[in-house]
This record gives sequence, C-alpha cells and structure tokens, in this order.
Amino acid sequence: MTTKQVWDSYADDLKRFILSKVKQASIAEDILQETFIKVHTKLHTLNDDSKLKSWLFSVARYTVLDYFRTTKQELPVEDLEVATTPTTQAHSEHDCLRGIIKSLPKKYRDPLFLSDIKGMKQQEIANQLHLPLATVKSQIQRARKQIAQGFMDCCGFKMNDEGHLVGEIQDKADCKVCQ
Repeated sequence: MTTKQVWDSYADDLKRFILSKVKQASIAEDILQETFIKVHTKLHTLNDDSKLKSWLFSVARYTVLDYFRTTKQELPVEDLEVATTPTTQAHSEHDCLRGIIKSLPKKYRDPLFLSDIKGMKQQEIANQLHLPLATVKSQIQRARKQIAQGFMDCCGFKMNDEGHLVGEIQDKADCKVCQ
C-alpha cells in the first residue's frame, strides 16, 4: 500500500483521533501531517498489512505524545488508549505488559517510555525531564524491575538462573493485572 492510499483510507479517522486529544483543529492538522511524514518514511517496515490500522494509530498516538512533551503539557494515561473494536484474541503478554506499565508510578513510567519505547538516549531523557542522569538511569532500572516483578505476580512467571523471565501467560481470568 502506498502512502497516498493510506492517506485516502485513514486520514479522516486519524484526524478525528488526534483532534480528540489536542482539541484544536490547527494543531490536530499539524500533528496529522507529522504523523504521515513518519508513516511515509516507515511504511516499508510494516510486514503485516492486517496490522496497518493499529500501527497508524500507534504512530499518531506517539506523535500526540511528542506534541504534549515538547509543549510541556500532560496527557492523562487514560487518553493514551486507542478505541478499537474488541477482538476474541487470546490473552497475551502484551495485555499484561500494558496493565503493568499503566500501574507504574509516573516517575518511573515516563523515563521508561522515553527510553524503551521512544528509543531516546538516557542523557536526552535527563535533559528533557530536568533530572540528573543518575536519577534517570535509576528510575529506568527500577521500572524494568517492577515490570519483571509484575509478570511474576500477574502470570506466575519465574526468574531463571540467567536472570530471564520464563513461564507462560495464564488465562485472563487468572491474571491479577489484566482481568
């Protein structure tokens, strides 16, 4: 699919989504343009066309987050969710991870998000959050430990001798985080 085809199919939906977050049409239009610049440069990396819509909304969501971050505004965690139609897919580690990350304290969630999701360098995160580098490093490590502990608490994972989580996702009804 070409960028033009994606634009023709999804631009209106993405604009409505962005507008629901920023509440100003001119800003929403700018964010939509930024989103499609990212889409144009990365569309070739999408291997499964059936995931196009969710990928597009993820790109838009992160672009909105970038806007709020650069303008030093806060976007509530509830607004990070994308409304999608419920599916009957099996319970996965992504369900647990989403719940675990949402339960992290903000001081750990933000540096972790910027580091592990946005791919920023820790020094850049420290500069952006106006924190010492050592504090940012510590917060990211604590967030990662809390995520690992969340998987152990939630779905009964165990830590093996090499320090890796091992186990299987339980049924959603047995999960303490995502039920």
